[in-house]
Formats: sequence, C-alpha cells, structure tokens
Amino acid sequence: MTELPAGELGDRIAQARSRHGLTQAQLAAAIGIDRSALAKIEGGTRRVSALELAGIAEELGERIEWFVLPSPPAIVSHRNLQEPGTPSPEIDKLLERLAWNVEFMTEHDRALGLDGPVQMAKPGSIAEAEEAARSARERLGLDDAEPARDIGRKMGELGLLVFSFELGADAADAASLLLRAGGIALINGSLQVGRRRLALAHEFGHYLFADEYTVDWRLGAAADTGAWETRLDRFARAVLLPVRSLPARWREYAATEGVRTAAVRLASDYQVDMTTLAQRLLELEVIEAKQAGFIRTVRTTAADIVEFDLVPRHELEPPYLSHRYQKSVLRLLRAGVVSTARAADLLFDTIEEGELPGPDQLAENAIWDFV
Repeated sequence: MTELPAGELGDRIAQARSRHGLTQAQLAAAIGIDRSALAKIEGGTRRVSALELAGIAEELGERIEWFVLPSPPAIVSHRNLQEPGTPSPEIDKLLERLAWNVEFMTEHDRALGLDGPVQMAKPGSIAEAEEAARSARERLGLDDAEPARDIGRKMGELGLLVFSFELGADAADAASLLLRAGGIALINGSLQVGRRRLALAHEFGHYLFADEYTVDWRLGAAADTGAWETRLDRFARAVLLPVRSLPARWREYAATEGVRTAAVRLASDYQVDMTTLAQRLLELEVIEAKQAGFIRTVRTTAADIVEFDLVPRHELEPPYLSHRYQKSVLRLLRAGVVSTARAADLLFDTIEEGELPGPDQLAENAIWDFV
C-alpha cells in the first residue's frame, strides 16, 4: 500500500485535530512544539518528524497509518459527509483500521481472493425484502427452512469479513463498509448473542444491496414501514427466521407445550432474542399483539437449558475475527511479508506472539521486506 503524498499529510493532521475539537495552540502545546510550527506542518511547508507524528497520533486518538496511508474510497466519502469538528465514534475508527488491514492483506496475499457478491436489487417493499432474504439464504448455502448457524463464516465465504469487538452499551450496534473487493461487517460484541446475529444479518443486507458505508445505532427501532432501514430489519429477521419453518414449528410447540416453552425452544434453536422472535411471529400473523408482548418478557433460565436439552451457542462472541482474515494473516507471516509483531497487531492480539508460527525459510535479503 503506497503512502500519501507529503503535501496531504498536513491536511490529515488538520482534519484529525478539528474532529478532536482542538485548536492549533492546544495540540501544539500537548506535543511540545510552537503553534507556528504546527501551522506550517498543517500547511505543508514544514516536515513533521516521526516523533512529532507519534505524539500527534497519540493525542488525537488516531493510529499513525491514518496520517500516512490512503484511506479506502468508501471511508473518504463518509468523512467528507461529516460536519467539520464532528468526532469520529469508536466504531468508525475501528472500521477504518480493519479496512486498512484488509486492503493491505488483499495487496500482499493473492490467496485471500476477495470478490464482491453478485449484488442484489434493493427491495422496494416488505414483500421484496422477504424474497431477498430467501435469495440471501440460498447464497449462504441454507435451505428455505433450516436455522441459520455459523453465519459469520458463511458470510466470509461470500466476501464479507465479519468482526466483533466489545464496544460498550452506548456504542452503535454495528457498521459495514464496502471495499474495492469484498466488504467488512463490524458488530458490537457488547450485545447479547441474538442481537449480535440480528445485527450481522442486517449488515449482510447492506453488503448485498451495495450500501457503501453504514453505521447502525439501534437496529429494529425504525417504525416507518416505508423506510429503507425498516425493510432491512425485515430482511434480517427473515434471514434468521425463515417463513417456511417458523410458523409451523411455533404452532406445534405452542399447542403441545405452551407459549413460554415454545418461545424458549425456538429462540434457542434459531439463536435469536425474544424481541426479534416476537416481532417475526407478529409480522407473519402467527400471533397477536398480546402474545407478542408476553414473549418479549420471557427469559431463558438455567433450568430451561437442562430440561429442554438446549445447546447454548456463543456466535460472534468478542473478540471475533473472520476466519478467512485470520488465515490470511498467518499466510503473510509464513511468507515473510509481515513480522511476528505485525501479525499479532493484525490479529488484534487474539493470539500472542509466542504462539504464532515462525516464517518459512526465507532468502537472506527477505528481512528488508518485513512490514
């Protein structure tokens, strides 16, 4: 990946300072240089030293590569739409870091081989959202009735690399980004497993429908049935809770074991939260509003797990890194393209340096190619 032209570095520093809400005088004082020196750096008439750049990056909460490497086009577009002085949410910064990592890996690892999906037309109605979900399940290798399991890996096979990190209850639920090839979905791992899976199914829709850059704050909250996000919410529920199997199974369990047990069994089997299950049953006209309200109050207990032989699953438990992404990092390490320290950084320290394999036998001059 090529570095930015020197003249653009000052612009990057000014942009980051503005987003952080600092004046030139405040940033200059924080890193121990004169305000006039910083003004010249931002204006492109004075070079910035490595030590100064490291101080600027630390003070502004950015990684050094943000200042010196070109950003993927979708990130550039997104930043250009932001108001000056608007701080970047943590999910934005993390998504941008992942984008740099993946673009670097795409450039150096041919075996990664990311190709975007055959994009789908955006559904213009609820009925079209249901049909799009059926088609999406086919692409994931699912039939029209089975629960959608291990969707992170399945989506990775379609070019959407999935990640999950603890971002906290006040952060966005999820975000997604289209790259030159493939895409990235970032899930807030602070969500419970059912909500994480719903968030990923929603981001999968953004990917298939070619939404360039999206940050979703509260999935399922849209009430306008004509809104795009509402249709995407419907798409996501239909991916996880297929119309071909859910209604019949609900009626069977509810008739023989009661509403609560039916909710517990099906939420576990389809790996969704109770709110999502209730909304799906309601929109399919399987239940009425009063039953939906009750289902939303149901909580699966330890006794339920034992009595009904439920299998707790922890899909997308943070930190979760795309399997395809992890394998690419290891290939780059074995090929001598990255050092062990760099590989650990690419893997977000989910594997300690001491546990990583050494590079394959290298040529004598290969050390100069380490990243």
